[in-house]
Amino acid sequence: MKPFMQFQRLFGASKLVCNSRNIVPVGLCRGQWRRICTCTTHNQEAHHCSTPVLKHLTSKIRSTGPISVAEYMREVLTNPVSGYYVHNDMLGAEGDFITSPEISQIFGELLGIWCVSEWMAAGKPKEFQLVEFGPGRGSLASDVLGVLKQLKSVVGESAVSVHLVEVSPKLSEVQAQSLTGEDSKAADNENDPVYRRGTTKTGHPVYWYRGMEDVPRGFSIYLAHEFFDALPIHKFQKTDKGWREILIDIDPQVANKLCFVLAPSATLASSTLLQADEEREHVEVCPEGGVLVQRLTNRISEDGGAALIADYGHAGDKTDTFRGFRGHKLHDVLVAPGTADLTADVDFRYLRRMTEERVLSFGPITQQQFLRNMGIDVRLQVLLRSCTDSSTRKQLVQGFDMMMNPEKMGERFKFFALVPHSRIAVQTRGKKAEQKGGAAPPVSGFSELGL
Repeated sequence: MKPFMQFQRLFGASKLVCNSRNIVPVGLCRGQWRRICTCTTHNQEAHHCSTPVLKHLTSKIRSTGPISVAEYMREVLTNPVSGYYVHNDMLGAEGDFITSPEISQIFGELLGIWCVSEWMAAGKPKEFQLVEFGPGRGSLASDVLGVLKQLKSVVGESAVSVHLVEVSPKLSEVQAQSLTGEDSKAADNENDPVYRRGTTKTGHPVYWYRGMEDVPRGFSIYLAHEFFDALPIHKFQKTDKGWREILIDIDPQVANKLCFVLAPSATLASSTLLQADEEREHVEVCPEGGVLVQRLTNRISEDGGAALIADYGHAGDKTDTFRGFRGHKLHDVLVAPGTADLTADVDFRYLRRMTEERVLSFGPITQQQFLRNMGIDVRLQVLLRSCTDSSTRKQLVQGFDMMMNPEKMGERFKFFALVPHSRIAVQTRGKKAEQKGGAAPPVSGFSELGL
């Protein structure tokens, strides 16, 4: 049975609110892309578009030499003075890209049902921490909390709290307005690990942190939607002399123009991050993503809970995916740094390897498959029946198409889940301990996969 159908009686049309959200009529979501040749020639004006980040980086390179792509991404995106994520609201129709929670309420509602389903499968713990990494404008968390409110008879008296990991002060203010209205307050001490706190419109305590290490331990459902793709990557190229790291230097022919170069010899990263059996000629590795998955693995295995990672990515077969987005269009990653989003596809095979099998992993499966397994078709029909406004109905259908169409987000975005081994043991107690063949796993949304 589809997860939404299981909750349909409690989550019925009489309690529905159709939210109108803007659909970006043109441009690209971050999952739609073409290969960008790094040797493309751009006009001189574009290359001389100086930014504070570019001035900082060129000064740094002149002092210490070429930098890794990982260091470049870190400076461009999260530099506390001029980082792209730190000072910009880059989401929505007026931003540089759009995400599924911004497109349709259905997406967040189905993820909310996934959270409740995993909480129920864990035995309905008395404490329920909802943790989201990179919450954007707060749309996903808001929709999940809406589900918890509608399913209050299921969630009962459990102590639900919301914990948001966000590096951008600008976006934390947007999130606070969306989730709490005026009921939030920044910490008096800037070094306080909880730099903002408040109460959501649904009556739940909400806290903001700069890193996962500050989030309290305990049973937690972790959500990471379009978060891992923005973590810094190292890029490597196989040569006749072995693996060499791709670095970023100043073009000797054009002042203040950046370019890619190959390291003349092995670097620490090329010596430690690559697998001995790697067959690709070009590889991108995200060590920060690996560390985060290891931390999630530790917490889930020791404290219980589950993690759902949704991003565009692959199963260890893609090569050059590093790209930029500005104004919903592809943007050269080395031009005007700090004014565009930088991103790279998530290598889910690498993330699975980082768990060291201490937890169970499911996926990656496509967004189309996951949402269909969760009951998106049923949910859409329920919403359409309850909506009388023609423009809202049109937006619901457009949002559905954007999320499910294989040529848009449906095939490009993938879902990947981590659950404790005990999660399956509880479900299979009294049954055969080992499922073979095409047996469906009990984790919602992944029912098409075998264990």
